[in-house]
Amino acid sequence: MSTIKQTRWLTRDEKQCWVVFVQLLTVALSRLESQMQADSGISHYEYGVMARLSEAPRRTVVLSQLADMSNGSLSRLSHAMRRLERHDWVRRSPCASDGRLTEATLTDAGMAKVTESAPGHVRMVRSLVFDALTPEQSAQLRDISLAILNHDRSKTAD
Repeated sequence: MSTIKQTRWLTRDEKQCWVVFVQLLTVALSRLESQMQADSGISHYEYGVMARLSEAPRRTVVLSQLADMSNGSLSRLSHAMRRLERHDWVRRSPCASDGRLTEATLTDAGMAKVTESAPGHVRMVRSLVFDALTPEQSAQLRDISLAILNHDRSKTAD
């Protein structure tokens, strides 16, 4: 049997949902990137990396975990780390408990950059998402997003 006949095609409603969802992601990511570049001179991904570090104990995370936390590959994280290190916002060092691993640490200057950048980011997120939703819809969006992420994780774990 051909792959085309075996494909479980999207229904009309699913296709409409998918098209709108992709439009939302595209618009949101583009606006977040533009806002971060204009206001802070960094990429949205770089901000995300520094924000994850700012929330970690001792502002330090093993690189492989940080890549997962920031939804990027180790290669993408490595490129971002080089840019962030040039500004003295992060530093890499061998992991104290396992020398085979490398840790990233947010410096004091990096913490200041995150603190300076956060208000603009939060204003954009609120404008893009939460100002358009009721608290109940926000909870539904969270639950739907978690269901999709958990389904994807369960498939990749197999």
